[in-house]
Amino acid sequence: MPLFPEISKGTFISRSNRFVIRCATPKGVIDAYLPNPGRLWELLLPGRTIYLVEKEPSRAGMLGHTAVAVEKEGTPVLLHTHLANVVVARLIAAGKLPGLEDARIEKAEASMGHSRFDFLLEKKSRPFFLEVKSCTLVGRRLAMFPDAVTRRGKKHLEELLDLSRRGIACGVIFLVHWPHAAFFLPDYHTDLDFAAVFKEIKGELFVKALSLEWLADLSLGNNIREISIPWKTIEHEAKDGGSYILMFHIAKDVQAVAGSLGEIHLPRGYYLYVGAAEQALAKRIEHHLRPNKVDRYPIDYIRKYAGRCLAMPIRSSVQLEHELAAAIGSIADGLISSVGSSDCGCPSHLFHFLANPLHSQSFINLLQYFRMDRLEEEILSSKDVSEA
Repeated sequence: MPLFPEISKGTFISRSNRFVIRCATPKGVIDAYLPNPGRLWELLLPGRTIYLVEKEPSRAGMLGHTAVAVEKEGTPVLLHTHLANVVVARLIAAGKLPGLEDARIEKAEASMGHSRFDFLLEKKSRPFFLEVKSCTLVGRRLAMFPDAVTRRGKKHLEELLDLSRRGIACGVIFLVHWPHAAFFLPDYHTDLDFAAVFKEIKGELFVKALSLEWLADLSLGNNIREISIPWKTIEHEAKDGGSYILMFHIAKDVQAVAGSLGEIHLPRGYYLYVGAAEQALAKRIEHHLRPNKVDRYPIDYIRKYAGRCLAMPIRSSVQLEHELAAAIGSIADGLISSVGSSDCGCPSHLFHFLANPLHSQSFINLLQYFRMDRLEEEILSSKDVSEA
């Protein structure tokens, strides 16, 4: 049964804020409500097909359309996070949720003490609290959650863990809206604190990741599979060391004084800088992002000429800095010679782009590879395909 009676399609243009996107439709350009506060860099790229549902405005200023899904490689990916509970309720009612085939729903939005969870189930005549998370961050076969820092999600896991240790049955389901997914990991690149709590729940909570297939009419396909959670990989990789990318914009051409590098020319545009820290990666990034600081690296001097800076950690147990710099250099429009590369053979670790790299499929593919796709080889070679 489709989630919506009628769907139209548009073409993604831009994202105005966390909850509004702009699309081109046969009837003209419209703004649509986006019920998903995640980053969605990997999905919301210019030219992508957006699935839209029209609604009757109930008050002045309310948007007339909701963006409910986006196409990735011709396959719909559900964006509407509020519908994850609807999907789980249908699966439970049909007895198709692995491990909970014999459960039934007692109550939705159930409170327990100071906490509230998505469902209170009855399983084997006992109460069972269930939390549901919607996962849209997907690579070739690897899915990760969250795609943005989630203090709320971390709190939910901590609360479930506490209840479980008090003898109350609890669990969490991650719905992965990608039919090709085979593995699920917490996104320790983005939210290391969430990943740390996720590691604790092994053996303590019922935890499942399910790959879903959405058909063109946004009905749920028959390809519903439990996918592997590689716990050894999480333990090995979810640590605070690795590489990082800093992205910033310089609005006009400047002659910058960059410490020991002296005066350098910075043309207007976007910049990506590649760095690394074997330990305390979060503190290194925090140093770069802090506006008022003692300048320690050439990039600190250059940052003064830029506006807001965005950091993209790539946590890893292996050295990726120079491979990452070479990959970015291969798609950049130019580089600023010798910045960040005084101790290696790279021509530079600072690269210039004429347009925002986050709107470029080639950069998103690169980021996806270093954060996600390369891990497939490690998971398969280590045979870390155990289930929760």
